[in-house]
Amino acid sequence: MSDTTLPDHPRASACPACAAGDASVARAQVAPADARIVLSVPGAHCAGCLGTIERGLEATQGIHSARVNLTMKRVSVAAEAGITAQDVIARLDRLGYDAHELDPGTLSMTETDRQGRDLLMRLGVAGFAMMNVMLLSVAVWAGASDATRDLFHLISALIAIPTVAYSGQPFFHSALRALRAGRLGMDAPISLALILTVAISLYETLQSGQHAYFEAALMLTFFLLAGRYLDFRARAAARSAAQELAALEVPRATRLLDGQEQIVSVQDLAVGDLVRVRPGGRVPVDGVVTEGRSEIDRSLLTGETLPAVAAQGAALSAGEVNLTGPLTLRVTAAGRDSSLHRMADLVANAEAARTRYTTLADRAARAYAPTIPLLSLGAFVVWLYLSGGDLRLSMNIAIATLIITCPCALGLAVPAVVTAASGRLFRKGLLIKDGTALERLAEVDTVVFDKTGTLTMGTPVPDNLDQHSDDALRVAFALAEASSHPLARALVTALQARGLTPAELDNLREAPGYGVEGEWQGASVRLGRAGWVGATHVATTGAYLSLGDATHSFTFTDSLRPGAGELVAALRAQGKAVWLISGDVTPAVASMAQRLGIDDWRAGTLPQDKAEHITALQAQGARVLMVGDGLNDTVALSAADVSISPASALDAARAASDIVLLGRDLAPIEDALRIAGQSNRRIRENFWQSGLYNAIFVPVALLGLCTPLFAAAVMSLSSVTVSLNALRLK
Repeated sequence: MSDTTLPDHPRASACPACAAGDASVARAQVAPADARIVLSVPGAHCAGCLGTIERGLEATQGIHSARVNLTMKRVSVAAEAGITAQDVIARLDRLGYDAHELDPGTLSMTETDRQGRDLLMRLGVAGFAMMNVMLLSVAVWAGASDATRDLFHLISALIAIPTVAYSGQPFFHSALRALRAGRLGMDAPISLALILTVAISLYETLQSGQHAYFEAALMLTFFLLAGRYLDFRARAAARSAAQELAALEVPRATRLLDGQEQIVSVQDLAVGDLVRVRPGGRVPVDGVVTEGRSEIDRSLLTGETLPAVAAQGAALSAGEVNLTGPLTLRVTAAGRDSSLHRMADLVANAEAARTRYTTLADRAARAYAPTIPLLSLGAFVVWLYLSGGDLRLSMNIAIATLIITCPCALGLAVPAVVTAASGRLFRKGLLIKDGTALERLAEVDTVVFDKTGTLTMGTPVPDNLDQHSDDALRVAFALAEASSHPLARALVTALQARGLTPAELDNLREAPGYGVEGEWQGASVRLGRAGWVGATHVATTGAYLSLGDATHSFTFTDSLRPGAGELVAALRAQGKAVWLISGDVTPAVASMAQRLGIDDWRAGTLPQDKAEHITALQAQGARVLMVGDGLNDTVALSAADVSISPASALDAARAASDIVLLGRDLAPIEDALRIAGQSNRRIRENFWQSGLYNAIFVPVALLGLCTPLFAAAVMSLSSVTVSLNALRLK
């Protein structure tokens, strides 16, 4: 309804990558594209897996590039046309990873939920078995001997062996795949420690030995599964924004053929077809309006606060919403070629790039894991020589060394801190979705904000109702009720809150692109654009009413989110660079930037423009936090180093972000930045504790001064210490 935001001339389409018309020309000139294969790789769970898969595939003839998305456990491969999915699956199998071709119609959350339940079940079984075996061990420690001791050891074996075989499968499978591929990961020494501990304990039991270490194997299994499950929960919360974008694609469209309407699949549409889009419907394709006039809500794509006029010749994009009048479009791109689908591809690529971030735990494990079995093997060989061939003594020392050096504390260091920090932030109104988000957030030096719905509440509010008479308000109320325009809805809400009732009008009719008209007491009344009702246009966002010989203007403002001013001031005080980048018009963005004291801002940006600006900042060495809420922000949210969305944001924006702001107040974002710094310090402290623990007790084990049981107790103490240090965050 505002002349400022509803121009009469056709607008360019809000395509995030290129204009739809240019895209159709380009497709006619470009040679057929290489094959793009997307596979699910359930076994990919760390930075080591990422590097192994990508390097292994890219070294294969015919494969140009491979990108792994750890959150989604998928690999996207660009290859020559002759390469099939089965070829890539066979190559991944040789690398030690099971894979299957992705069914785009199947949500990955079903598989994710199943994995979570599986891990939790194994954790519960290990914990239950550990407690029972510990009870039996207490009796042995209390002085049980001979036949009684042997019986308790045998019962412990009957409990521990099947438990380790069941609960330890995540480690065994991962280690076996790695060994088949000729590499050594963190799960290999873990699996070796479990197997050797159970084996030597069973040997001691059958030989009536005084010591068996079944409780050690179960404790090791339990603590390691706890760390693995905490890490899984941190990763499982992140859903793919690309999936959410794909959900916005309209599966069917109304095609016009010889004047007759046909409901067809969007995939069956071709360039040049005519489609009908009714009021309230989402535009199914990229196209040009050939007939009709309406208003289009493109806020999901551009962030513009108010609709744009669509008349003959206007270019529209898939995903936009037709508000007021029927339109006929000539298709320029449909299905996988549409702007909405290309945006989904951009988001998926940005997500894959961000998951290349290497956590502190991954970097430590990469250097630490290969030394564990070598140290244990060295201890076995040396003691076998020093003891004159005493196999039992040498094996006990080797197992004690293996257990003490087992990276249990290292595996808990990050998940324990993330869990504690996530709980604290949740109480402050922030939901952490990604396990690495806090590490990335601690490095942020630049913050980029969207405007509408992020720094503001995203809903226009009339601010001059007191300047109008009751008759004018009641007539405006009745006219506004007949329209779906956002300003009309805001006017209705405000007038309802005042307790007013709408006037009785006759012959109500909406004029698409202009407003609503009717008759009141025999006179024509109109609510809509200034030129249509004969009013003088005001500088701000407004709707206009003609009532008899008089005209009235209703002006609107978008209120700031609580805490927005304080947050920006705090960020500037910390020395962080602050940007405001919005798809809204220049006057609105400039006014908001001045109001908040933001010096750097950009207006009228398309989705890809936002992402490109963030990429440019990163190229200059900046670590970028993006805060946004709209579909037009999803690419930028995925491209940023870390991202936050309000709970009121579109599903796709929440899915693309690492952190969700549950309340209306922006102040908790400052808390998140501070707690992220504390979390990184706690993680590094945990690594130092683990290193100090190894420096003290590894020599003790190598000198033969501890048994495997003592080693398991010390290892457990290290894990508990790491967990207690993490709990300091609470």
